Amino acid sequence: MISRVLRAAVLAAIAPAILFTAACSRPADQARVSRDQVLAYLDNHPELINEASQRYELKRRKELLAESAKAIALRRAALEHDPRDFVANPDGKVTVVEFFDYRCPYCKAALPALQSLILQNRDIRFVFKELPILPDGDGKVGVSLRASEAALAAKRAGKYQSVHDAMMAARALDDAGIAQALKDNGLDPATTVADAADARHIKDVRDLALAIGANGTPTFVVGDTMVAGNSMDQLALAIQQARQQTKG
Repeated sequence: MISRVLRAAVLAAIAPAILFTAACSRPADQARVSRDQVLAYLDNHPELINEASQRYELKRRKELLAESAKAIALRRAALEHDPRDFVANPDGKVTVVEFFDYRCPYCKAALPALQSLILQNRDIRFVFKELPILPDGDGKVGVSLRASEAALAAKRAGKYQSVHDAMMAARALDDAGIAQALKDNGLDPATTVADAADARHIKDVRDLALAIGANGTPTFVVGDTMVAGNSMDQLALAIQQARQQTKG
C-alpha cells in the first residue's frame, strides 16, 4: 500500500486523465469511476508513484519560487537599501543580501568564499543582514543575539567588517569570544554595547526574513532569487544571471 501523502500527490497528477476517460464513456461507466477507484488503480500500479510525486514536487517548488520572488520584489528597498545595514562595496552594480547568524556552522563555512567574493568583485554590493535565530542550551537566543548587537555597535565605531569576520571565524562563539573579537579590533566590550535602535533593527530583519520565507541561515537574495544554505555554486549562478540582467 502507498502512503496517504503519495496517494494525494499521484491522485492530483493522474486523476484528471482518468476522469476525462470516464467523461467520454457511457453514463453508467461514469458512475463507477470514483476517487476510491483511482486510489485502487494506484495501488495496482506502484510504478507511477515516483514519477507523479516528482512532478508534484516540481510543480510545488515552482509555485514556492514564484511566491518568494513576488515577496522579494515587494520588499526590495528593505532588502537592499536599509541604511542601518552594513554594506561592502557600496558602489557595486549587483546586490547580494545575506541573512546570517554568528553561531551558524554553515555561515561560518561560507566565510572564506564570501570574503573572496567581496574582495575580488568590486561590482558586488554585499548587504549584511543580522538574523540571530540559533538558541542556546536553555532554548533562548542569547549568544547569537549578543553577537549581532556587538556587530551593530562596532558598526558605529567603524569596525563592523573586522568584528564580523572575527566572530564568524570563531569555531564556537560564546560571550568570551564576542568580547575578544571587540578587543582585538581596539574596542572596549564594556562600552561597545547595543542600544534601542539596534534592537529595533534586528526585529525588522527578523520580520523581513519571515516575510520572504528566509527560514534559516545562511540565506542569500540576489535580484528575485533566493539561495538557501551555503551553496556557493548556486550563489555564483544567481550572481551571473543578475550581471547579465544589468548588462541587458
